[in-house]
Amino acid sequence: MEYTEAFILVISFLIFLSLRVPIAYSIGLSALLTLIISMPFLPSVTTLAQRMATSLDSFALLAIPFFILAGQVMNRGGIAHRLIEFAKAIVGPLPGGLAFVNIIACMLFGAISGSAVAAASAIGGFMNPMMEKEGYDKSFSAAVNITSATTGLIIPPSNILIIYSLASGGVSIAALFLAGYVPGILIGLALMIVAGIYAYIKKYPTEKVVGFKMFMKRFIDALPSLLLLVVVIGGIVAGIFTATEASAVAVIYTFVLAFVYKEITVEDISTILLETTKTTAIVMLLIATSVAMSWVMSYENIPQEISTALLNISDNPVVILIIINLILLFVGVFMDMTPAVLIFTPIFLPIVTDIGIDPVHFGIIMIMNLCIGLCTPPVGSVLFVGCGVANLSIQKVIRPLLPLFIVMILVLVIVTYVPELSLWVPKLFGF
Repeated sequence: MEYTEAFILVISFLIFLSLRVPIAYSIGLSALLTLIISMPFLPSVTTLAQRMATSLDSFALLAIPFFILAGQVMNRGGIAHRLIEFAKAIVGPLPGGLAFVNIIACMLFGAISGSAVAAASAIGGFMNPMMEKEGYDKSFSAAVNITSATTGLIIPPSNILIIYSLASGGVSIAALFLAGYVPGILIGLALMIVAGIYAYIKKYPTEKVVGFKMFMKRFIDALPSLLLLVVVIGGIVAGIFTATEASAVAVIYTFVLAFVYKEITVEDISTILLETTKTTAIVMLLIATSVAMSWVMSYENIPQEISTALLNISDNPVVILIIINLILLFVGVFMDMTPAVLIFTPIFLPIVTDIGIDPVHFGIIMIMNLCIGLCTPPVGSVLFVGCGVANLSIQKVIRPLLPLFIVMILVLVIVTYVPELSLWVPKLFGF
């Protein structure tokens, strides 16, 4: 390994971040500076530009703008309110019922929209005032909303799992989608346990038990939204359409649903498309620069040397996975999820496959690690959105976040060392 190149890559990237240069530009500039060490300036620039352009020439990546568009439609289309009412009918009467409603609604909305930020914004906007009115601590409500919103990145359909498939060189998207169900649900259950204990200690009020007739009404109201999961995932697993085609189906379905609910009008479409375009542009620039950096690292043999260094420490899978988890938890604190997946997948995937870890299982491990990072400062996007929706400073939310962080890490450890939790559903469907 050329230690000079690796040193320049890491140090320049950290310097750019410390100067508050946007992360996409920080990644691209640090990759360019590293490449200039090995080749003349003009070939370095043209090579990097070529790698950025070709990285976006992928049919699978078409799914991302479609799922983003579907998420934008759902954010405005009245789906969040119906999911909340359905969740209240299920768990509202339990101790800490509204906290459970927050978690379940975030899980459902996040899974349907594929966006943790959308879940934190949409569900938090409804649930935080409702919980505060019932006497719940405002910072606790925000903490529950922030952590549970990340489950939508593990429970499919998930844009980040599509990006991992790209970065891994073609791990089955359908297998990854199926692998996310059990870990995502386990995180939700773990958060509910903490929320239930907290609510019991604080003696928070519960919702009234709804009758069977009201329960069925709320279920029927929410059913069209829930069916999106069946249509998208069922279609992919059954081989009716690819993940990319499923994303287009999701857009059509959500538009039809939003118009049926009469929550959006034709005039709203331009705003929805504009927001989708902005988000897509940010994500695609991150993908382009991150893939370019991954290529530079490969060109400088950095992944191979890191692999050798880790395997020299130990060839025990338990130890290797502990080290990788710690690194990814640290990375998640300082780096957004998309570049982290694109940069570190080519580094760590060869290592874990050498010690017998299934690439699908490792994908879930990686996403779970980085989901925790979304809830932590200084770059936790879900943390910022959740605090913004609740109108709270980050400092006030950190304390109630801590026990929720602990159970998220506990579930991460369990999923890491019990691979069947991730793999048994894909195996059940022949993946």
